[in-house]
Amino acid sequence: MQAFNMSIANPLRSLLIYGILLLFANAVSLAKAKIHNHDFVIQATPVKRLCNTRSTITVNGQFPGPTLEVNNGDTLVVKVVNKAQYNVTIHWHGVRQMRTAWADGPEFITQCPIRPGGSYTYRFTIQGQEGTLWWHAHSSWLRATVYGALVIHPKEGTSYPFPKPKRETPILLGEWWDANPIDVIRQATRTGAAPNVSDAYTINGQPGDLYKCSSQDTTIVHVDSGETNLLRVINAGLNQQLFFKVANHKFTVVGADASYVKPFTTSVIMLGPGQTTDVLITANQPPARYYMAVRAYASAQGAPFDNTTTTAILEYKAAPCPAKGVKINPILPSLPAFNDTATATTFTSSFRSARKVDVPTEIDENLFFTVGLGLNNCPAGASSSSCQGPNGTRFTASMNNVSFVLPSNFSLLQAHHQGIPGVFSTDFPAVPPVKFDYTGNVSRSLWQPISATKLYKLKYGARVQIVLQGTSIFTAENHPIHLHGYDFYILAEGFGNFNPQTDTAKFNLVDPPLRNTASVPVNGWSVIRFVADNPGVWIMHCHLDVHITWGLAMAFLVQNGVTQLEALEEPPVDLPVC
Repeated sequence: MQAFNMSIANPLRSLLIYGILLLFANAVSLAKAKIHNHDFVIQATPVKRLCNTRSTITVNGQFPGPTLEVNNGDTLVVKVVNKAQYNVTIHWHGVRQMRTAWADGPEFITQCPIRPGGSYTYRFTIQGQEGTLWWHAHSSWLRATVYGALVIHPKEGTSYPFPKPKRETPILLGEWWDANPIDVIRQATRTGAAPNVSDAYTINGQPGDLYKCSSQDTTIVHVDSGETNLLRVINAGLNQQLFFKVANHKFTVVGADASYVKPFTTSVIMLGPGQTTDVLITANQPPARYYMAVRAYASAQGAPFDNTTTTAILEYKAAPCPAKGVKINPILPSLPAFNDTATATTFTSSFRSARKVDVPTEIDENLFFTVGLGLNNCPAGASSSSCQGPNGTRFTASMNNVSFVLPSNFSLLQAHHQGIPGVFSTDFPAVPPVKFDYTGNVSRSLWQPISATKLYKLKYGARVQIVLQGTSIFTAENHPIHLHGYDFYILAEGFGNFNPQTDTAKFNLVDPPLRNTASVPVNGWSVIRFVADNPGVWIMHCHLDVHITWGLAMAFLVQNGVTQLEALEEPPVDLPVC
């Protein structure tokens, strides 16, 4: 009997010791987690680009804004003071914001804007995310210049799942208007036409050698021969998917949207606005100066786009100096054609999670959302100057034939939390109201969506699948669809109309990539899955800002769970009022 008791006691004692060690490890991990305090002052700053000085909205006078560096598990406390003339909010793109939806930032979704002269402090913790995210304004078109990198290093005491790079460099791709971006979108809203395209692309805020008055400030990235460096590439552009390449060098892709991926090699990457890609680059070429170059991937047939090329320079420290008075141009890479959908598709379909993942297989909510453009007929009594879209119409966009309208007196989260009636309805359709040949020749009767503020309600813990189906209404194009408050698995993507009978066989249920922004292929579809484990109101929208302006968005209302840890936190005392 005594021996029997001893055999019981040993496992119990082992369990007890294991439990104490686990608690100790957690305590150590929590003790190492830091709180980072930052001040963001939104202000007008003179910025000179393309020979002209413009009064530009910036953070702390910097363009791009400051890079924030944290470790997985750390907390950020960012006080934003608005000294500009416009309303503003800041969105922490890709941060899960577990139970802290009040800190997510989209205007009139989770908060009212910070008025000129006002302030608001964003408080949130990074939980289980490592890699590259970014932050940007989420109010009108301010994010054209109000953006910066958010670098999340591994937890203290842990390392990357790849050899530690010698150095790390954020590469922020942007778009520059030789005008006030707010004026550009206001004019388009007034006329109903498409807004003017940008005048330049930028790398870390600089257009580079191929633009007027720009070569003296071209971004230079220094390398030593033989070393491997990490480039954290972010598409912070407003309205354009972009190809990125470095002459004579290859990339090893190791992460995207703050999730590690199975490494793969490529000579070119494609990012939609909002997306991030972490790549290793080895300096294994003869010491010289090599251009990094970026140009548009423009999938909408016949639509105008900025057809310029931005460059930065990858410069080997041992690169020979040219003789006095001799100018040697860096080597320029050959970029894909602007409409090279095959290269874009090869790249986006190469992503896999670093290891086998736990994909929800039982589905509670099986949703099918069309995403695309539309044209509204000119309203009765409106002047022709306000209907300058194709054939006297006004551009619009929708999901499931609902063009999303932002409220103006309350944020959706506030209305939900306080039970304020009349701000939104919860009848967003789970499937298109009318089935049609989505990527074919669409009847004109389907080109005009309804305008409304409709949400879709999800129970806490619901397992959700969404088919995101592009349409060919007016023109088909690649749409970067971003979901706030969540990462999701991309199971598959394809062209044409999604066919549940045959396309489900293409689902990757083993190691699909975890992303926060999915590139829905031109005239095609993507299928995503996630578990609704984060209560709040979360907008899902196209990250081409012209499309969100036109209403290509919807929002999920995720209900609280049972326990306090499954419930939305109370709003902060300094939450702005409308």
